Amino acid sequence: MSVRSVIIGTGSALPARRVSNAELAETVDTSDEWIVERTGIRFRHIAGPDETTATLAADACRAALGAAGISAHEIDLIVLATATPDQTFPSSATKVQAMLGIDDCVAFDVAAVCSGFLYALQVADSMLRSGAAKRALVIGAETFSRILDWEDRATCVLFGDGAGAVVLEAQENGDTGNEGRGILAMRLHADGRHNEMLYVDGGPSTTGTVGKVRMKGREVFRHAVVNLASVMTETLERAGLTAADVDWVVPHQANARILDATARKLHLAPEKVIVTVDQHANTSAASVPLALDTAVKDGRITQGDVIVLEAMGGGFTWGAAVVRF
Repeated sequence: MSVRSVIIGTGSALPARRVSNAELAETVDTSDEWIVERTGIRFRHIAGPDETTATLAADACRAALGAAGISAHEIDLIVLATATPDQTFPSSATKVQAMLGIDDCVAFDVAAVCSGFLYALQVADSMLRSGAAKRALVIGAETFSRILDWEDRATCVLFGDGAGAVVLEAQENGDTGNEGRGILAMRLHADGRHNEMLYVDGGPSTTGTVGKVRMKGREVFRHAVVNLASVMTETLERAGLTAADVDWVVPHQANARILDATARKLHLAPEKVIVTVDQHANTSAASVPLALDTAVKDGRITQGDVIVLEAMGGGFTWGAAVVRF
C-alpha cells in the first residue's frame, strides 16, 4: 500500500490588534473606499510588542494539535514557512518546538514568501511518504507589518500578520476510515527573473538591514492570474481530476480581484472559493492555512471534500496542491 499525508487537524492565530481601513486612513493617505475597491480588504491584524512570528505560529500549532486530538510530543517534524523570522538564525521552527515543549524533532524554516506554506507542505509530504517522519506540523506564519513602509500606500494597506498550521499524519492509502484521504498531487514552480517585481530591499548579505517590501502591483497581478490558473489545472491533471471534481478552492488571500479573476479563468463558481482576505488582508505564507482553518471551523470544508490549495509570491514562486480532506 502507498503512504499518503493526511491533514488531521488545522489551527490559526491572529494578533489581538485589529486595524480597520478607516483607522489606517488616519495615518496613511488612503480611504476605506479606495482599499475595498482595489483589494477587497477591510481589516488586518498587527502584531504587538510581545507577539512575534514564532509566538503566533506556536498558538496556531496548539489549536491544530487540539483539533487533531494529539499531543505535541507525538510530532517528529516541524516545517515553518515564513519571510519574517524572529531571527536571522536559528530558525523560528526551533523556537516553536521549544514553546510546544518538544525535546527533539526535526525543525526548520522554508522561505518562499506567499507560496511558502505550499513549499513547506511539499517538503513535509515528501518526508512523511519516505518514512522520515510520522506526524508533522506544517506552519505558515508572518509578521509582515515589521517590513512594511508605512508611507507607501500601495503596499502598506495590503498586508497583515497571522499564522496558520496543519497537522499531517502518514497513513496507508486504503486504511479503514481513510477513504482515499490525503495529498493527491502537488506542483511547485519558481522564476527568479521576476525578482524586482516583488521583493524586500534589504538583507544580511547585501545591506545588512531588514529592508522594506517593494512591489510593482500591476505586473504582479497579471502574472498571478496566469500562473495560478495554469498551476491549478496542471495539479488537477496530475491528480486525475478536473475543476468539476473540486469542492473548494483555498487560495492565497492576496487580493479579492486576483481571486475573482483566477476563478473566472478556470470557470469555477465563486461560491466554491474560500475568501477571507477581507478580514485579515494578505498574510503571506499564513494566508492559505488561515483560510483553510476558517472554512474547516465554520463547517464549509468537511471530511472527504476535494480541495485545491494555491498561492503565488515573490521570487516569483507559485504552486498548488490537491487534497482530499
